[in-house]
Amino acid sequence: MASRKYMNNYDTSGNSGSKPELLEAILEPLLDDFRYWFDRSQQLFETERMSFMSEVDQANLVIRIKDAQQAVSATTMLFKATGKQVGVEIAAIAPWHHLLMECQAVAMRFRQTTADLADRNPE
Repeated sequence: MASRKYMNNYDTSGNSGSKPELLEAILEPLLDDFRYWFDRSQQLFETERMSFMSEVDQANLVIRIKDAQQAVSATTMLFKATGKQVGVEIAAIAPWHHLLMECQAVAMRFRQTTADLADRNPE
């Protein structure tokens, strides 16, 4: 879950270089993208068996995705509850990004493995 230590209140009085419109323009689509890609990753890893991973490793990956989804949802709720006046520290977003890169690598390997098997066993 997103911790308050990762949240920033931005001065909207004009005294700060940060503008709420900028937060909305950047953070909102970023959170939407995290939600979308975590959902896709979860769906893939829950419906397909990754033959190159142990079942335990695959299950742990799904658990990590679900934890990240909860953190993204909590962050999104805080962002909206504060009138889109709260930013998120890179320290909170970086682990989500790393997890998505891991999911992408696993998905690419799965698709390559699937393609290789199809090439070996044409119907």
